[in-house]
Amino acid sequence: MSKTLWVIDPVHSEITFKVRHMMITNVSGTFDKIEAKMYSSEKDFSDAEISFEADIDSINTRNEQRDAHLKSNDFFDASVHPKLSFKSTAFVSKGSNIFEMKGKFNMKGVEKEISLNVEFTGTVIDPWGQVKAGFEISTALMRSDYGLVWNAANEDGEVVLSEEVKLQLNVQMIKQI
Repeated sequence: MSKTLWVIDPVHSEITFKVRHMMITNVSGTFDKIEAKMYSSEKDFSDAEISFEADIDSINTRNEQRDAHLKSNDFFDASVHPKLSFKSTAFVSKGSNIFEMKGKFNMKGVEKEISLNVEFTGTVIDPWGQVKAGFEISTALMRSDYGLVWNAANEDGEVVLSEEVKLQLNVQMIKQI
């Protein structure tokens, strides 16, 4: 059976991240320009092959100065590494609509195998006749694994940024005919 192509609905999808700041609160942000494709022949997407990219220049933390710093070589080095990407290598059912997705994640020129938690939230036909599928995806990464090692100390000697970054993706995919 041939696999069906699905593409991301960028208006109804988001990639968000959170990192502990001053070790007391989280700072969150998004990547506003994202692309994703999925190929699958199974109704429950158990054979899904997924890839996505985010444009680093589209990072948005609601603070222009911080966004500029994140794009600099202290963090993402967007002029040299303009995108982060992921390509799945396995999509394994863990029970009713719950999956573990493994794949290769590339950020700042470093590629590592990661695992993501996926919940398939269903399919629906929208008012314009498009078939859409929903997914909630999450994982946590260590910044230093990808060369994002900048940090500073506050007055108490504590680090300003945590090592762990939490990713949350809320995704609507559109079936292509």
